Amino acid sequence: MELYEPVHVRFEKFCKARAYGNFNFKDLMHDALVVAYERFESLKNDGAFLHFLFGIAIRLLANENRKMSTERLSDHTLAYNYSVENDRADKLLEINLLYEAISKLPDLQKESIILFEISGFSIKEIAELQQSSEDAVKQRLVRSRKKLLELMTGKKEEELNNLSYDRR
Repeated sequence: MELYEPVHVRFEKFCKARAYGNFNFKDLMHDALVVAYERFESLKNDGAFLHFLFGIAIRLLANENRKMSTERLSDHTLAYNYSVENDRADKLLEINLLYEAISKLPDLQKESIILFEISGFSIKEIAELQQSSEDAVKQRLVRSRKKLLELMTGKKEEELNNLSYDRR
C-alpha cells in the first residue's frame, strides 16, 4: 500500500482512458492490482512500481482484446459511462467524446497519447514501457494527435490545413 497510494491517481487516470469502451476501468485496476500483488517479488525497484502496474494493465487489456477479437464492441450502450460528480454536463460530454475518439486509435498510439497527455509520462518512459525508440513514440504522438483532431472535428487533415491558410 505504501507504493500504491502515491500512484493511485495516475494509475486510475490511465486505466479510465485506456479501458474506455472496451473494459470497465475498475475491473482493470482490480485485476492489475491482484496480478501485481501475486508478482510483487519480481519488482526490482520500488521507483518502477507505476511502470510495473501500467505494464500489467496493458497486458491484461491485450489479453482481453484477443479474447474479444471476433466480437468487437460496436454498441455504444456498452461503452463506459464516465461520470464525475459536481462537473458541468458540457465538460463531461467533451471528455466522453475525447475518450471515445481515443478508443478508436490503434493500440500503440492510444497508449502513447494516454501515457503522455493524461498520465504525464515522458517520451523516454513511454519508449521503455512500449519497448521502442523515442522517435517511434514521438511519431505515434504526432499521428495520434492528427487522427484525434480529424475524429473530433470531422475534417480531414487537408481541410484543416486549408482553413489555417485561409485565415492568413
